[in-house]
Amino acid sequence: MIGTAFQEGLEGFILYLEGEKQASPCTITAYRADIEQFATFVYERQGPGAGPADVDTWLVRRFLGWLNQLGREKSSMNRKLAALRSFYRFLLREGKVESSPAALLAGPRREKRLPRFLSYAEVEKLLAIPPTTPLGLRDRSMLETLYASGIRVSELVGLELENLDLEAGYARVLGKGRRERVVPLGSQAVEALRDYLARGRPELAARRNPPEAKALYLNHLGGRLTVRGVRERLNHYVEKAALSSGISPHTLRHCFATHMLERGADLRVVQELLGHVNLSTTQIYTHLSQARLREVYQQAHPRARRSEG
Repeated sequence: MIGTAFQEGLEGFILYLEGEKQASPCTITAYRADIEQFATFVYERQGPGAGPADVDTWLVRRFLGWLNQLGREKSSMNRKLAALRSFYRFLLREGKVESSPAALLAGPRREKRLPRFLSYAEVEKLLAIPPTTPLGLRDRSMLETLYASGIRVSELVGLELENLDLEAGYARVLGKGRRERVVPLGSQAVEALRDYLARGRPELAARRNPPEAKALYLNHLGGRLTVRGVRERLNHYVEKAALSSGISPHTLRHCFATHMLERGADLRVVQELLGHVNLSTTQIYTHLSQARLREVYQQAHPRARRSEG
């Protein structure tokens, strides 16, 4: 339960995210849940009359401490703090508060964990599994496209037929912040897409009346495929390939970046292809590549290890 002042502020904030910021549905859902959780925390400790203007920095600190006691991940806590900062910036602009209690707070420092990725042999094994049924043709082109372009799964399911230029081998995607970029697909992804468009999508589209006219990827009922649907199909193929668990569509994005850098691609080119605003976000893949090179060196060089005895 949240107070009236918080409810009014939140609804205005959501309209702001949808309209001016044009935030993604995932971001809006996450921010709404984060603000509602904080508002409930305030309601239970300050009473129903407490609104955003009654919150001070100490109360936000208590909220973060409470999340820590619940065992929440540091990444989750940082996201909630980011949501509060954005919420209070909006309220400041609207004149609803005089200051932001979250502006100067630093979130918990996250441990730097290298992203998971597959070897090229494992990727090849995964891509070879989908059958030649309509759904299998869809799934193969989907996995090939994720690996060939490094796009996010949300960008994949947002692709429309008009976004493809298979003759040139490119796709136009709409990324975070509604930033548009063009990504190359590669010959094998183009071939898989041609097969899907010729022998898979028409049959899936016929299962819906009227048929879906714009979306590239369709589900088994002929509607637009969802992020959850992609994850479920990938989990199916990961299990059939006998690969270790914990592989997600984002893992293929990591594979794309890591394999590109391992084969000599320029970091700024990879940054552009991934749609990263800051180069520092892309630089984690250089650490990943160096770790992999070190591992190969230790295994392959005859004098890399200490002799036993």
